[in-house]
Amino acid sequence: MPFALHLLGLAVFAQGTSEFMLAGLGPDIARDLQVSIPAAGALTSAFAVGMVVGAPLMALAGRRWSQRRALLLFLVTFLVVHVVGAVTTSYPVLLGTRFVGALANAGFLAVALVTAVGMVDRTAKGRATSTLLGGVTMACVVGVPAGAVLGQVWGWRSAFWAVALVSVPAVFAILRAVPAGAGTGVGARTGVGAAAELRSLREPRLLVTLGLGALVNGATFCTFTYLAPLVTSVTGLGAGWVPVVLALFGVGSFAGVTAGGRIADVRPVPLLVYGGLALALGWVLLAVTAGNPVAATVLVLVQGALSFAVGSTLISQVMYAATGAPTLAGGFATAALNVGAAAGPWCGGLALAAGHGFRAPVWVSAALVVLALATAGVAATSATVMARREYV
Repeated sequence: MPFALHLLGLAVFAQGTSEFMLAGLGPDIARDLQVSIPAAGALTSAFAVGMVVGAPLMALAGRRWSQRRALLLFLVTFLVVHVVGAVTTSYPVLLGTRFVGALANAGFLAVALVTAVGMVDRTAKGRATSTLLGGVTMACVVGVPAGAVLGQVWGWRSAFWAVALVSVPAVFAILRAVPAGAGTGVGARTGVGAAAELRSLREPRLLVTLGLGALVNGATFCTFTYLAPLVTSVTGLGAGWVPVVLALFGVGSFAGVTAGGRIADVRPVPLLVYGGLALALGWVLLAVTAGNPVAATVLVLVQGALSFAVGSTLISQVMYAATGAPTLAGGFATAALNVGAAAGPWCGGLALAAGHGFRAPVWVSAALVVLALATAGVAATSATVMARREYV
């Protein structure tokens, strides 16, 4: 993989850390800014909404610029709002920076996905996608725990400063490593208009792939969001084990996205079918054996690997399927990822609110993957029937 692709992954690492780090900083923010815990939690919701809304909108805006210019604009905006967030004493301002930061994050990731697959051979889109998304998994392994430690030692603002500082090298790396491109915008160079790209969303294969990506990612973050209370209340491990278990999930995620990227370009269908079945079974096993510390910790590692192997493969398949959307494909993929990241925890929260206990989100994850498998099966059957009719 080109070195420039790894540099883009560094920026994605910083952005992934920002997206998830508030899980460990919420109480400190609430106390410092004198707001409620739910109000502090709304900072995460604002980021999620910004990601979903921003992915297609920022990708559309970025069509007028070269890829390097778009990446720089989004990354510098992301950096600046984190500096503002680190110094503000106003909750509304902090809330605004989370939304604007998410817009910039979404735009960067959307353009970066297109840039990444453009850096490699057309048969290596899976590896390019997994290399970029490896920044997200490393955020889970290193960035989020580090942000929690910084928050405990120097206060929550230090985590915001750290994200801004990590973004600085990526800015200079993009200036040096990503080609400036032609003077006209990306959209103009492709010869495909924005309206035509948006119409490609009618393509059944693309719609199904986006839906599957949202379902699988929803399952992943449904359990991940409530993993801490599962570990302490059901598994019976002490609070000190929570970072360890979260890190295990992150290690599995990194292994899964790395291995999945190597397989996705050559055997994507077997990986999705067998990996999806194993993923559904794994969530069921975790729900059943969550009270056993050994089984639970092993399954957290395995499920992290399977979730990101299957999820990253689906995202790479979006890049293959979106042939009619050469500049907006990354936006479509980013939006699907974040619809799942927002909807999954919401579904898990509904199950908890209904009084079903901390195993409930794991069962919801299993149900979401089963729904994804059923959807894929129906789509495959319909495609086969249509092909036979056309042949006849």
